[in-house]
Amino acid sequence: MATAAATSQFTGVEFLNLDSLLSEEERAVRDTVRTWVDENLIPVIGEAYVEGKFPKPLIPGMAELGLFGANLPEEYGCAGLNNVAYGLIMQELERGDSGIRSFASVQGALVMYPIYAFGSEEQKKKWLPLLASGQEIGCFGLTEPDFGSNPSGMITTARETKDGWVLNGTKMWITNGSQATVSIVWAKTGGVDDVKSIRGFVVPTDSRGYAAKDQKGKLSLRASDTSEIHLADVHLPKDALLPKSGGIKSPLMCLTQARYGISWGAIGAAMACYDEALRYAGNRVMFDKPIAGTQIQQVRLVEMLTEITKAQFMTLQLGRLKDAGTMTPEQVSLCKRNNVDMACDCAREARRLLGANGILAEYHSMRHMANLESVYTYEGTHDMHSLIVGQAITGLAAFT
Repeated sequence: MATAAATSQFTGVEFLNLDSLLSEEERAVRDTVRTWVDENLIPVIGEAYVEGKFPKPLIPGMAELGLFGANLPEEYGCAGLNNVAYGLIMQELERGDSGIRSFASVQGALVMYPIYAFGSEEQKKKWLPLLASGQEIGCFGLTEPDFGSNPSGMITTARETKDGWVLNGTKMWITNGSQATVSIVWAKTGGVDDVKSIRGFVVPTDSRGYAAKDQKGKLSLRASDTSEIHLADVHLPKDALLPKSGGIKSPLMCLTQARYGISWGAIGAAMACYDEALRYAGNRVMFDKPIAGTQIQQVRLVEMLTEITKAQFMTLQLGRLKDAGTMTPEQVSLCKRNNVDMACDCAREARRLLGANGILAEYHSMRHMANLESVYTYEGTHDMHSLIVGQAITGLAAFT
């Protein structure tokens, strides 16, 4: 029986020489994070997943490498990398685990980005360096118990007073919720039907009336904190408002940033499953030869490699478009839906190739398979992204 290679060095999946299209800096960033994942994340993630605990000791190392808000400007304590390098970071983190990539993605794309895009200069100077260094941990409060795919229906309210704002409402499925020290909360400042009144607020989680409750019973993303947030007459000063935020477009812009990172991250999960399946197939002997020498397993491996390679080139082009400032949300939807679906297939096929061993935590494919079921749903479900792209190509909305 083959033994698990839980801490083995990943060799990469660049069958069509993708590296030739990357800059020296982009390759260096990827390889640095790849080494960190192999040496620090892979050895601990299986136990963290089984125990259902986020591995907090990893946070300082991630901050030291500049992984939080890595594509934001250096003047705010961030790495100032281009978007392809940022995407490669997300790829390598999710090669380790979707929950770890989610942590970094929320910190950068859903907390630091809205402060950068919609905040005052004072807010940016105060919060971004602290978040980049990991001294502050953030979460993003948009989804509600009854409003997921339709966030504009939110019922969380922000009432203006002479001294500031008072927030009331509930947010659901909040990554980093129980460990966050600051939350970006979206609320309506007008009536419940006034979508244009949606604004963003920077909410310290130690504010009176703010409470986070862990989501129990998860069978996916077990190494990630997921919470429900309750806001009961949370009083905030006037400068808690993100002044440039306005309407549903603002949180959707944040989601586009997160979905971009997910597009890369899903490739990393697929790469991890393919690599594990390839190694296992070469070592597992059945009927006096490695199972890698059988037709059925070779077809599995080739199909996985083919789909991963296609996703790599498509997503690299998405990154180039983003760096050029021409990327559209619909293009992100195309990549997110394709890559996550592809990764789900790769994880399932890898687990099957591993046979009975595939259900053990010392191997990675089943953990990725379970995690990816959540990634398939969050940041816009697969079906919603299909309808977004459908509207783009037909000019007709089919959401209702």
